[in-house]
Amino acid sequence: MKKTPPLVRLVYVSRNRLSGDAATMEREVANILAVSRRNNVRAGVTGALLFNADCFAQTLEGRRDAVEAVFERIQCDPRHSDTVVLQLEQAVPAFADWSMAYGGRLDDERARFDRLSNDADQATRGAAADSVLALLRSVVSRALPALG
Repeated sequence: MKKTPPLVRLVYVSRNRLSGDAATMEREVANILAVSRRNNVRAGVTGALLFNADCFAQTLEGRRDAVEAVFERIQCDPRHSDTVVLQLEQAVPAFADWSMAYGGRLDDERARFDRLSNDADQATRGAAADSVLALLRSVVSRALPALG
């Protein structure tokens, strides 16, 4: 009997390098989501994404090799820079039903999001990852009625 490999969760923040007005950025993020959802289904990766004018925050969940392959593509994507991994550890998926949940723009929570994205100190990354996950869960659960 073949043993199922453990699942991991990767949480990261990065600088948003999208440019243009709000409508242009929304179209670009919609494109990112469409491609991510297709690719993630094929790879067996789930997760959630948030962004504001300055930063992205995302969690990726799945087999370690699949999560690392997706994350490698993200790191090579010119729409991201200054990527900081907050967490990479074995975990039970928090977004197992989503190839890529999207919480939308967080202009109303910008201060909290900016604090998380700027917190690159090694000693506080675990707490920052927990905060990003809590924020993603909160925003995605509020968005569920609109997504359904």
